Amino acid sequence: MQFDVAIVGGGIVGLATAYQLQKQNPKLNLILFEKEDELAFHQSGRNSGVIHSGLYYKTGSIRAKNCVYGRDLLIDYAKKRKIPYDICGKIVVANNYNELQTLKKLKTNGEKNGLTGLAILDSNQTKEIEPHVDVSSALYVPQSGIIDYKQVVKQFAKDIVILNKNSRIQLSCKFLDYNKQNIKTDIGNFKAKNIIFCGGLFADRLAKKDGLNLTMKTVGFRGDYFKLKDNSRHKVNNLIYPVPNPAFPFLGIHLTRMINGEIECGPNAVFTFKREGYKKTDFNISDTINALCFKGTMKLFINNWKFGLKEYQRAFSKSLFLKELNKMIPTLKIDDIEPARSGVRAIALEKNGYILDDFKIVNNKSNIHVLNAPSPAATACLAIGENIMNEARKCFNI
Repeated sequence: MQFDVAIVGGGIVGLATAYQLQKQNPKLNLILFEKEDELAFHQSGRNSGVIHSGLYYKTGSIRAKNCVYGRDLLIDYAKKRKIPYDICGKIVVANNYNELQTLKKLKTNGEKNGLTGLAILDSNQTKEIEPHVDVSSALYVPQSGIIDYKQVVKQFAKDIVILNKNSRIQLSCKFLDYNKQNIKTDIGNFKAKNIIFCGGLFADRLAKKDGLNLTMKTVGFRGDYFKLKDNSRHKVNNLIYPVPNPAFPFLGIHLTRMINGEIECGPNAVFTFKREGYKKTDFNISDTINALCFKGTMKLFINNWKFGLKEYQRAFSKSLFLKELNKMIPTLKIDDIEPARSGVRAIALEKNGYILDDFKIVNNKSNIHVLNAPSPAATACLAIGENIMNEARKCFNI
C-alpha cells in the first residue's frame, strides 16, 4: 500500500504529529514506525510525568511559546479523552540569598511567558503548601501539573486509526533506510511520499541517513530515580523543585507526585555509554566511540568536569542522593527512599560544546526532521505537532 506520509518514531512527538496531521487531514493515509513492541518506550514513557508551566524558558523562544500554548492544548485533550491529570502547582525552593535572587528572575521570566499567580513565599507560607519542606523561601507556580504521558500516547494512537482506518501504527518495526519513496525496515519494505523523522535519541543518525550534513550530535544522559516508600509519601503533597543550574538543561533532583500516587525523587544526569542504556553498567562500543570522538562532547566534559563528577558520585551513592533531597526535606531518612526506574534524555550538542537549548525542526527535500525536542516536549507535544503539520502542508503539498 502507498502511504502519503510515514512517521519514524513512536514517542509522544511522533504520535502527536501523526494525530494533528490526521485530525486536520482525515483522508491522509499515514503509517508510523516504532521499533519497540510498545509506544513511548523510551523518553516519552520515562520522564517525570510533569505538565510544565513555561517558567524556565527564554522569552520568545520556540520552547517558551510551545510550552504555554501546548499545555493548554494538552489539558483540553486530556479533558475530552478523560485522561487523568492534576494541575496541582509546584514550588521551586531556595536555601540562601543567591538562590532567592534566582527565584526572582524565574518569576519575572515566567510572567514574561504569560504565567499568572506566581508568588515568592517565605518559609511559613511554603510550609502551608508543603509542611515538610524547610527552606528560606520558594516560588509558587500554580500552572504546573502531572499526567501519565504514556496514556496520552496510547490515546493518540487510538484516535489516529479511528480517524482513518487505512492509517497504521506499525510496532516492532525498525526503520533501516530510505531511497526516494521506498522505505526499508527490518520487517519488509514500505512506500511513502514523505517522511517525518521523530527519532529522539537517534535523531542525528536518522538525519545522516537522509543526507543531512549536521554540525550537532545527539548525546545521551541517563537519569536515575528513587521513590519514597509508602510510609514516607505523606511528606510530599505535589511537586518540589530546587533552583536549577542555569548552565545546564537539567532541573535538578526534585520530588514529584505521580498520577498513580507514588512519589518519585530525581533524576540526576550522567553521561551514558549506551544511547538506550538504562542500567548503570550498560555499555555499547559504537555509541561510546560515536559520542567521545565528537569534539563537542569532549569540550562539554572539560568545561563542566566538576558538575559531571558530582552527578556520577550521586549515581552510585544513595546517601549523596539523599543529601540533595535533604536540602528540601531535612526529615527524609536513608530508609525512606528506594531505587526506582531510570531514563535517558537526548541532548543535542554543538561542536563548540554548547547544548542546543531550543527545539530544532528542519526540512530536507521531501522530509522533515525533529533534530532536538528537549523538555518540555511532552507538555508541548500537540503544539509541536501542529507546527510540524503546518510545515508538512507547505513542504509535502498536502
